[in-house]
Amino acid sequence: MKEIELKLQGKIKRLTNKTFKFDERVKDGWFSAVYFLKTREIVQEYCPDNVVTMQFFQKQDAVLCGTDEVIALIKTFATNPEELEIYSLSDGDKISPFETVLTITGPYQNFGYLEGIIDGILARRTSVATNVYNVVKAAAYSGKQKPVIFMGDRDDHFTQQAGDGYAAYIGGATAQATHAMNEWWGKKGMGTMPHALIQLFDGDLVAACRAYLEKFPEDELVALVDYNNDVITDSLKVAREFGSKLKGVRLDTSRTLIDKYFLRNQHLLGTFDPRGVNAELVFALRKALDEEGFQHVKIVVSGGFNEKRIQEFEKLGAPVDMYGVGSSLLKINIGFTGDNVLLNGKPQAKEGRKFRPNPRLEKVE
Repeated sequence: MKEIELKLQGKIKRLTNKTFKFDERVKDGWFSAVYFLKTREIVQEYCPDNVVTMQFFQKQDAVLCGTDEVIALIKTFATNPEELEIYSLSDGDKISPFETVLTITGPYQNFGYLEGIIDGILARRTSVATNVYNVVKAAAYSGKQKPVIFMGDRDDHFTQQAGDGYAAYIGGATAQATHAMNEWWGKKGMGTMPHALIQLFDGDLVAACRAYLEKFPEDELVALVDYNNDVITDSLKVAREFGSKLKGVRLDTSRTLIDKYFLRNQHLLGTFDPRGVNAELVFALRKALDEEGFQHVKIVVSGGFNEKRIQEFEKLGAPVDMYGVGSSLLKINIGFTGDNVLLNGKPQAKEGRKFRPNPRLEKVE
């Protein structure tokens, strides 16, 4: 792997000193579509002096991410990158359909083979950043911004964590599940306990929490309370045991289960879907905690949450304090396109495409 530390100064609003790791086979064209490699060879022999302008765009309202990574890629693998003229928007910029986000001007054979890789970087990072942004916006429906934890570590290949975590940060996530997800923006991963910890204490949540506090006394205790599928009973157990030391409880009930609270109170059934983590369960939990004086205990929910589901919870006024979101944030739903639109400074592009100047672009030194 080849590492490059990118330090970008000037007007562009960028985090500096991020270290990107690239597979050195990029230089050999290993990750480039073969037709780009063949084109490079033809151009080198038949028209090496031509200068092209390549521009990149996508087709949605989105939150841009991946520009720093792309610039690092170009600086690392383009031939004579100092000869290229690059203009770019910044990570975190709001972008519109068909808006030009990046232009590269120079000899095609110096950088053209990177086109598909650039598209892919921008597509993934912008998709994640936009997904997170929309979830964060949904979590502010009540007028109070509720934190969103990015929990996508189990939903994709681990090598994507640093870039995805950075994109989630750009989108507005306040915490990440792993240290790798925080690598590019200088924080550490956060989290308390999985179901495995409770299982190893023979299903005894109180014992698991006690061990956690003894081992990590500086941490805030957030108990995972759905192990026995009885979140209210177990939340009250740990609240009574630990009092002010208990900072929160997390519900992660499977969508295939109905919590025992509803099985004990079947008269409540019939007007809503009782499976998994639902708003009615959160309301009941908040009421039970408050009635015993545990108003300080926060409620965290996770398990299959996405923008739509958070909107539903927020419209109902469900007393959730924090959302944990994973797989829905990693859906790649934004694609980028790179087009050669100028040849030696004059318009030359395929039918339907043209040079789209963007005054928001800033030159990358």
